[in-house]
Amino acid sequence: MPEAADLRAGIEGCRLCTARFAATATAHVPRPVVWFRPSARLLIAGQAPGARVHASGRPFTDPSGDRLRDWTGLSAEEFYDLGRVAVVPMAFCFPGYDAKGSDLPPPPLCAATWRGQVMAALPKVRLVLAVGGAALRWHLGKGPVTEQVAGWRAALERGVFPLPHPSWRNTAWLKRHPWFEAELLPELRARVRAVMEME
Repeated sequence: MPEAADLRAGIEGCRLCTARFAATATAHVPRPVVWFRPSARLLIAGQAPGARVHASGRPFTDPSGDRLRDWTGLSAEEFYDLGRVAVVPMAFCFPGYDAKGSDLPPPPLCAATWRGQVMAALPKVRLVLAVGGAALRWHLGKGPVTEQVAGWRAALERGVFPLPHPSWRNTAWLKRHPWFEAELLPELRARVRAVMEME
């Protein structure tokens, strides 16, 4: 098992998807966004960086990040505290857009190559926020997103808090499921705060 610094350097230098990204509508080059340290106790497991994160090199620097920070009750300063928070998506690079301008899914090769090593390098994690379908499948197994999120109480027994993706595209989903804001979010904020305040 490589040291965390070596692991981060390996991910940052990864170019496994160069040809895949060159063939997308965006024809971009890989830019892995790596955001973790072994001391983290909260793990935010997302999908993959979007175009804005690809440009900034910092996770969730977009409207989805604003919504996710609101959901968790974390300030930007807390959210980006590398000593306490790791942001480890299912793919470290922006996958690009298809010909219609839609987001491409995270390449499975990324998680197959790196995720096990990263999880092993985060021994102090006490709570995982699984954000979106790909992360939910990895941490909780297959199943519809709505079903996974609705089963949040059972998932918490495994140390995982299931969440839909905070994209604006899910605004209608949030309106159809008022229990998310009324019941899940208060518990999410309480659990996140408790983990953040651990010594």
